[in-house]
Amino acid sequence: MNVAKRMTPNPATIVSTMTIIDALQLMRDRKIRRLPVVDNGKLVGIVTDRDLREISASPATSLSIFELNYLLSKMQVKEIMAKNVVTISPEATVEEAALQMYNHKIGGLVVLDSGGKVIGIITETDIFKTFVDVMGLPQGKTRLAIVVPDRLGVIHDISGVFKELGISIGSFASYPTEDGQYEIIIRADIKDPKPVTEQLAKKGYTVQHMVQIG
Repeated sequence: MNVAKRMTPNPATIVSTMTIIDALQLMRDRKIRRLPVVDNGKLVGIVTDRDLREISASPATSLSIFELNYLLSKMQVKEIMAKNVVTISPEATVEEAALQMYNHKIGGLVVLDSGGKVIGIITETDIFKTFVDVMGLPQGKTRLAIVVPDRLGVIHDISGVFKELGISIGSFASYPTEDGQYEIIIRADIKDPKPVTEQLAKKGYTVQHMVQIG
């Protein structure tokens, strides 16, 4: 799944000469947490709600609310924006976007087309929703976990059991464990778990955990 399918397209953008107080108001009105800064069609920076909050009133400031508002009405976004913006292509995968956010410790990426135009934003919320959808959580179904050795044929064996029993697998994921094995997570429409666990056991695979979701 690529970024283009999960990003928020045509995001609100601002110019670097916009005042801090106007940027704050735009974020509140749109209920958004970040604004790409675009001058003459080129991305030059980004501001987040955190950036703006840090210069807003706090117990430590010696300014009155009136003095602070006056200051914010004069300060421009270019004075506080981050200039080294982490971006991503719409053709990149959602996994790549998640890794970029993880590595850079940020909550969102600006999406640029091949010409450098801002066409979207993908955030940690989009990534989280993608995970939920990919794992089939909204559809409920039965979730089972199996710890298996790292060897050829494991997936073939397990999926074969579901095929033999006429059970369709909704989602299938695997994660490495600390002891060098893998935990396989399967979501499927399982009416009676007993035949599944018995057949898997015959193949040498023990279901560690099973729960009905939804």
